[in-house]
Amino acid sequence: MLQLPPLYQDLTFLSPLSDERAAALARFIADAQPATVLDIGCGWGELLMQTMARTPQAMGLGVDLEPERLVEARRRAATRGLEGRVSFEARDARHLEGTFDAVICIGASQVWGLPVEAAQPLDYAAALAALRGLMRPGGRLVYGEAMWSSAPTPAATSVLSGRDDEYLQVEGMVCVAQAHGFTVTAAQVASLEEWDDFEAGFVGRLERWLQTHPADHPEAVAVREQLQDQREGYLKGYRGVLGMAYLTLVAV
Repeated sequence: MLQLPPLYQDLTFLSPLSDERAAALARFIADAQPATVLDIGCGWGELLMQTMARTPQAMGLGVDLEPERLVEARRRAATRGLEGRVSFEARDARHLEGTFDAVICIGASQVWGLPVEAAQPLDYAAALAALRGLMRPGGRLVYGEAMWSSAPTPAATSVLSGRDDEYLQVEGMVCVAQAHGFTVTAAQVASLEEWDDFEAGFVGRLERWLQTHPADHPEAVAVREQLQDQREGYLKGYRGVLGMAYLTLVAV
């Protein structure tokens, strides 16, 4: 089985998110001085830990289903002296109980929808309804999710689900958030620069694998094809069409 380097070696965040935007999102949560912060689909926990560094009074919980990423998150928390205030657990977010003062959910809406393999539209409503149920009134939510930056094209949808209705545009996301118990304080969209940086990092492990293995390695052809498909799918397909929106929300 092909063993690739982990994504966290090439990416700071598992979404097109600049350091500047991440700092602003962490500040949005920290300004409310929460006592409890939940990160759903936390990956290796970078945004949660940046938020915790700004909220010394808070306890944090990150949940994800990828064990390798959670191991890295715990390692980073220990390195930063946060192991006593933040924990990382392999848990299904659908089974979480209790309420939190602040929640981060970026790129994890599929938790409350059909499996990706079903190729159905992303269920923003189910995600936002579930997230509202985990929050007290006045709690703050950072909700990041894929969206259409422009009208979907056949080139873009062919490398995604094949559907024009897979995603909403940002205006539609705002409406869904308002309909499910949130006030929208801001709705921002990732820039092309953020996307280009993210895509470069995403394929970085493929490039590094090819650099460190002989050209006649049994897996080399498959890795080169994967690298080419990813690059072409982005550059000739969804670049500038698939977007990422970051909504800062307050539960009402």
